Amino acid sequence: SWRHLAMGDDVNPLVLRVATLSDADILLAWRNDRETRRQSKSTDKVEQSSHVSWLTAVLNDDDRALYIGMDGDEPVGSVRADRDAEIWTLSWMVAPTARNRGVGRRIVDAMIARLDGEIRADVRIGNVASMRIAERCGMTQMDADNDCTYWRMKK
Repeated sequence: SWRHLAMGDDVNPLVLRVATLSDADILLAWRNDRETRRQSKSTDKVEQSSHVSWLTAVLNDDDRALYIGMDGDEPVGSVRADRDAEIWTLSWMVAPTARNRGVGRRIVDAMIARLDGEIRADVRIGNVASMRIAERCGMTQMDADNDCTYWRMKK
């Protein structure tokens, strides 16, 4: 019931923590999961060396923020915000073991709460779960093409 879901959010809140290089293995495993790849803008498998280079660059860039969603001691997803002027573009990923638990909405909501300005998300066509997350977090679909739906909100 809705009361159970609300209690679950209150009793066991998700916490965002800053990602570190020690998260490289778990982030790579999530990224290379078959379903994650199928729903990503880039569906290619990512190699460890290029992943570590990418993660290092993200962690050292003041215009990017990468967080790990924690449910108690369990890492359950990641959310990233990339800033270009006053526009933040969000991307997120839910751990395969945490799907269908409302994690995506909760980590995106937590990230949005930290940001000001225009917030965007570009979601691959057919990624119904992420489209639902964007909508439930207050974004509006503004456009679409053959590859993506484009979501926006202002704070």
